[in-house]
Amino acid sequence: MTTTQFDCQYCTASLLGKKYVLKNDNPYCVSCYDRIFCNYCEECKEPIESDSKDLCYKGRHWHERCFRCAKCNHSLVEKPFAAKDERLLCSECYSNECSSRCFHCKKTIMPGSRKMEFKGNYWHETCFVCEHCRQPIGTKPLISKESANYCVPCFEKEFAHYCSFCKKVITSGAITFRDQPWHKECFLCSGCRKELCEEEFMSKDDYPFCVDCYNHLYAKKCAACTKPITGLKGAKFICFQDRQWHSECFNCGKCSVSLVGEGFLTQNKEIFCRKCSSGMNTDI
Repeated sequence: MTTTQFDCQYCTASLLGKKYVLKNDNPYCVSCYDRIFCNYCEECKEPIESDSKDLCYKGRHWHERCFRCAKCNHSLVEKPFAAKDERLLCSECYSNECSSRCFHCKKTIMPGSRKMEFKGNYWHETCFVCEHCRQPIGTKPLISKESANYCVPCFEKEFAHYCSFCKKVITSGAITFRDQPWHKECFLCSGCRKELCEEEFMSKDDYPFCVDCYNHLYAKKCAACTKPITGLKGAKFICFQDRQWHSECFNCGKCSVSLVGEGFLTQNKEIFCRKCSSGMNTDI
């Protein structure tokens, strides 16, 4: 090797007996190397010279002494860390500042660990368990009741009602009729079989019927208008002997005045107020 191979690539000063740095197989004296190639520390803004360790993360550089957590100031050298808004944080500070807390144990869910999410809350995988059997639920189906989560078998065993019609478990959307639970889709008219969950209905011998079927099969007919008398929505009606009237239809057959709460007389199938019945041969 000749003497010229030990000259600084930049200033050509001899490097014999001196410290030097190789860059792309070319030798540089320390002074030239630091002036041309050294990086500047992200924290202190001073050059990271060749005799210092240069720590690099995503294109940014630090002195070893400057590579610290932005919150607690502990060294991050050879320790796990994470970045938040371009700040470097140790695992503990990152967890306290950024990580979710377990809904059950209230402890931090550490970055990289598996967490379960349900209804906007988070759990450690080992904390997300059935309230009854205490087995992990994971991604299996679950049912919530009063802020507690249950696997389906435990919920059915502990709380579920069974449909009076199909005898299967009711998990939501139940209707109660005659103190018995029904699925909405099972609560049907006993006549035409249409769903009654959002319909007015009547009952006969403990069987539900839609208004149309009940009127057709069982409802009494008004003696005046011949339309069904259902009593829905508190509607009042009048009964006399074997006949019935809607209250609004119970009127004098001659002058049409209402006879509700008034005295009246009958002739054949007609009813009359006392004034109009004067001189008639009435039944009462």
